[in-house]
Amino acid sequence: MKALTPREIVKELDKYIVGQEKAKRAVAIALRNRWRRQQVPANMRDEIVPNNIILIGTTGVGKTEIARRLANLAHAPFIKVEASKFTEVGYVGRDVESIIRDLTDIAVNMVHVEKEKEVASRAEELAQERLLDLLFPGEGLKDRKRTPEAKERYERNRLRLLKKLERGDFEDRELEIEVPEDSFPMMQVFGPMGMEDVGINLKEMISSVIPGSKKRRRMKVSEARTFLIESEIQKLIDHEEVNRIAKERVENNGIVFLDEIDKITDSNGGGAGPDVSREGVQRDLLPIVEGSTVPTKYGLVRTDHILFIAAGAFHVATPSDMIPELQGRFPIRVEMNKLNTDDFIKILTHPKNALIKQYKALLAAEGVELEFNRPAIRAIAAIATEVNNKTENIGARRLHTIMTKLLDDYLFDHFSGKKKKIAITKKIVEEKLAGIAKDQDLSRYIL
Repeated sequence: MKALTPREIVKELDKYIVGQEKAKRAVAIALRNRWRRQQVPANMRDEIVPNNIILIGTTGVGKTEIARRLANLAHAPFIKVEASKFTEVGYVGRDVESIIRDLTDIAVNMVHVEKEKEVASRAEELAQERLLDLLFPGEGLKDRKRTPEAKERYERNRLRLLKKLERGDFEDRELEIEVPEDSFPMMQVFGPMGMEDVGINLKEMISSVIPGSKKRRRMKVSEARTFLIESEIQKLIDHEEVNRIAKERVENNGIVFLDEIDKITDSNGGGAGPDVSREGVQRDLLPIVEGSTVPTKYGLVRTDHILFIAAGAFHVATPSDMIPELQGRFPIRVEMNKLNTDDFIKILTHPKNALIKQYKALLAAEGVELEFNRPAIRAIAAIATEVNNKTENIGARRLHTIMTKLLDDYLFDHFSGKKKKIAITKKIVEEKLAGIAKDQDLSRYIL
């Protein structure tokens, strides 16, 4: 993180996101400020709160992608949620605290994977030793008194067998191994305030008092190795440390992307009908965004320094229609630019995950070389712009529907492994799509 200055963060985001310079600049500063906060004296550190951001723009302009790529750059716990899926306390549905519980689950999984990689080589060594003991149980004789010569002979034999095991000489040999038997059910507690997300694993509770039962199972060495490596990994990992690190990451580096925040905003200021809980959801969000303590199955998690990035189209409502207290928790507002033909051309070609590159890779799996000339790419971009202007503007997502329609025949055909080249020209694009683009009713149905 130290190496990533705001300019370098924007440069990395440019590899995947076209345009939206203001938004990329805002999130880059917010991310860098997290590192800066860690460097300040401890007495000041807790006083520095994140500048939460609202991204305003229509669907398909890159709001979610910016937040997701930002989290990947920071190696931070990240969760995307739709604000409209939550209800205020007292209504049926999920409460907003479940966001933090889900984010903590994600962080625990992230740290667990990292710890697995750290101990993987040691776990493999221990698994090989256990395999050797299972294959040749008589070789151990650890409890018997042996002469130095016998011990030396034993070590030589064991080393020779270990080398043969590593060479794969015993892969098809069968052995018996003890595996845990699932004998306890899962139990979840359902209660108010979304506490069902915390849950209680009855098996974990009982296994701490009563040892879990095991059963013997025959399997080949190749299969047993995988099982034993996983078993050794779980023994080597300090799960309490994993939980501690995960909680620390959530509290200091977590990122929550609140999509569709405009859907919980009432532009009419009313409170009747199906929208009765909208303001209630905002009021429930307020303490989470402002900073509170949320109970999770890994302990209490503070939300004071979690970065919240909200996003919405705000076609009907505006950010000023949110309750004033919540508005104040999102001091940075960035209006996303609408995408034009030139943007679509760049989206099709420039990013690492560009759509044309994706379809080239898909057809290359069939031994087909797919090529687009520049006029064809411009024609696709122009049609996407035209359809967006005539129907609902879904931004870059329109390119997915257009490309699927354009390449439908090629994706359906089977080329029987024969090397073939397909060249997409402007003429082909117009023949397949021009009629649809001009007919507004047909565009709505097909594109």
